[in-house]
Amino acid sequence: MYKVTPNPPHASSASSQNAKLQAAAQRAIHHYLPPDEDASPLHQPTTNLFTVTPNIDTETLLANAAENLASASQMAATLAFDVEEPHRAIVLGIQQLIELSELLVDRAQDQVAPASGKPTA
Repeated sequence: MYKVTPNPPHASSASSQNAKLQAAAQRAIHHYLPPDEDASPLHQPTTNLFTVTPNIDTETLLANAAENLASASQMAATLAFDVEEPHRAIVLGIQQLIELSELLVDRAQDQVAPASGKPTA
């Protein structure tokens, strides 16, 4: 008995159909079976609640630090007048440390971006 067999497909069309089929299969697999979280460490969530964006310039970081220190200093000064004497000295000591840190940050800001007309020593 003679069996009629079709001509084999051209290699170029078969490989393009095969590539399309492979791409569709990969999309389906990733859709229904997402990659394991252990396999990709780049996408694992961090344990930090807050993070600082790595591409922020130094001047912006120092400006935010100065504002935070000024707020902390004001809170400590307000609290110092609401507590009794033994604790008041501790709160005022904390405020003094905050003020000294503010001076350091202000000096660092002057070195990073000196204001025009302001002498730096």
